[in-house]
Amino acid sequence: MGWDLLVVLIAPFVVAVVCWWAPVAVGRALTVASGALTFVLAVLLVPAATTMAAGGWLRADALSVVFLVAVAFLYATTALFAVGYVQPAGDIDTAARYNRRFFAGLNLFAWSMAMAPVVNGFALLWVAIEVTTVISALLVAIDDTDGATEAAWKYVLIASMGLGIALLATIVMYYAGSSVFGGAYDLFYPKLLGAAGQFPAEVVRLSFVLAVLGYGTKMGLVPVHTWLPDAHSEAPTPISALLSGSLLAVSFYAILRFYQVTVRAVGPAFPRNVLLAFGLASLALGALYLASQRDLKRLFAYSSVEHMGILAIGMSFAAPIAVVGVLLHVLAHAAAKGTAFFGAGSVVRKFGTKDMDRIRGGVGALPWSGPMLVLAVLALCALPPFGIFRSEFLIVSGGLSDPRDAIAAVLVVLVTLATLGITWFSSQTMLTPDPLPDGTTSGETSAWIVAAMAVGLVALTVLGVHPPGQLSDLLTRAAHELGTGS
Repeated sequence: MGWDLLVVLIAPFVVAVVCWWAPVAVGRALTVASGALTFVLAVLLVPAATTMAAGGWLRADALSVVFLVAVAFLYATTALFAVGYVQPAGDIDTAARYNRRFFAGLNLFAWSMAMAPVVNGFALLWVAIEVTTVISALLVAIDDTDGATEAAWKYVLIASMGLGIALLATIVMYYAGSSVFGGAYDLFYPKLLGAAGQFPAEVVRLSFVLAVLGYGTKMGLVPVHTWLPDAHSEAPTPISALLSGSLLAVSFYAILRFYQVTVRAVGPAFPRNVLLAFGLASLALGALYLASQRDLKRLFAYSSVEHMGILAIGMSFAAPIAVVGVLLHVLAHAAAKGTAFFGAGSVVRKFGTKDMDRIRGGVGALPWSGPMLVLAVLALCALPPFGIFRSEFLIVSGGLSDPRDAIAAVLVVLVTLATLGITWFSSQTMLTPDPLPDGTTSGETSAWIVAAMAVGLVALTVLGVHPPGQLSDLLTRAAHELGTGS
């Protein structure tokens, strides 16, 4: 094995290059094929123990594969959605040029996010996430509107600041390792994890706090989340889906890699307390902002802040079942948020606006994607039978077995508040019997959009009702790798 890791990284990159030069129809077809291939190869890695390639520079253990599957699944479904959604205005030449740039960028973005979980070492991880910033910022601004340009600049400035802090965290971790390995060594994960118990505790603590603050900027943790609502709202909808479901998860993966070392170096109490503080702030702010949004895509952006808070809080609980729930939540959130943004894109295409005060009778206007958007919203609210219900149930169960079980109660209260905010959108925009605006007719904008949403809902149902046995085993192994029970 090992060839599959290489193909996972090579295929999207090659397709991106082809999309830049090939006819639009060829680029679209290759993007769909590359997304499907990447997801299949990621699934094939699920039962494997540890896969190595490129002389050890690429490495996929259970933790890596969880995040790779999330990225690959959203890449595959977003490719389907983008084929039906991307229809730029202008003459034929302008539209073709936009399509080539867009699909080349989409594949490069997926390539960079797939690279982050499979590179072996903190330095390479930082480089991979830096690459995601450059590519995604260009994609946020690709529509060349004033709002998109402003959001892209804000994103670049804040994310660059965060990644500067993350680079400092990497340097500090390197310094911690130098006390054992000397002045020159590589930052490969197995080497650091094997010797972490000998690292100076205060140095590792500093590195972890810097990592949470730095990578937390890309993850959307409060108070370094301020780029996220603007970027999600102004980016093309396929990019919004990838930002929310994949990029935030990949940034969380980086924090978990630092968590692994920190738990082994100083014990679990310190990293859990740090994540708890950031998680509670993110969940509380996300829940409050959800109640006051009027922009459809900003609504789902603040939902992402909420769910990142849930992930951080889940990692603060001592019970292994909570960590399994966190990892399942990564997968379920990718599927749910991708589906929700696909539905939002369909609504925006139909009504020509993101202003929820001007959207009424969505289910009547969109007989397929409308009801599926409502189901995606219910999935984000952790209603059964969807995957987020199962993942949050596991997280809360782990929290209730923790000595600080009051935190689990706070989690439930804040999630309930967020549910009230986001379901208000459903009732007011999608389920009202109001007549359609003048010039708006009932019917879907694209069968590709419906197909992408259907795939996402099927995945959410499978994760909620009965996750495959090999996937459950993968989540358990990944939780063990994170040092649960330490």
